[in-house]
Amino acid sequence: MPNKVVVIYSGGMDSFTVLHKAVQAGHDVYALSFNYGQRHVKELECAAQVCQELGIKHKIVDISAINQLLAGSSLTDNIDIPEGHYAAENMKSTVVPNRNMILLSLAVGYAVSIGANQVYYGAHSGDHFIYPDCRPEFVQKMHDVCQIANYEPVDIISPYLAQTKIEILADGLAMALDYSKTWTCYNGREKACGKCGSCQERLEAFTLNNTTDPLPYE
Repeated sequence: MPNKVVVIYSGGMDSFTVLHKAVQAGHDVYALSFNYGQRHVKELECAAQVCQELGIKHKIVDISAINQLLAGSSLTDNIDIPEGHYAAENMKSTVVPNRNMILLSLAVGYAVSIGANQVYYGAHSGDHFIYPDCRPEFVQKMHDVCQIANYEPVDIISPYLAQTKIEILADGLAMALDYSKTWTCYNGREKACGKCGSCQERLEAFTLNNTTDPLPYE
């Protein structure tokens, strides 16, 4: 029987690629998305549509109440989204405190409840200097603790941990994935802004892969 796995699926291009990688590996995929009060909630709409098209079991869980505790991020608070290149200093305001530890903990609990033994998420090397919870040492420690946190060990899998967004996109293009079905912009408007660090990094990835981003931009 196929191996049952949980994929943390935001609706962005990284998790979109991870989701398809798990599907193409023949796993029985359970996609899990979180509404944590992010401005770019449009990504959840993309996630739902993709899972429906693929016939993948999908849950969107509202955990927005945690924002009472996690203040200070421009993704959830009334703070301007930074523009410019995806660099550590100007992107620090987009850090949501302890986000990935919280999301992974919930995903692992879900995995145990459905009998899955792996949780996938899309950390990659481009995030290492900005987001502490995307660093290899964090992923390894989470993997280690999830071996003993329940009676059933759960592996934390980050297939692109040592790769850049450029390399992730290259892998997705080799799988013939349609990135018009993803959302990356940190602003939740009708079209992508093209100016925030997330958009800039995405556009750079398409440029360096000698292809055009299918998303409409302002």
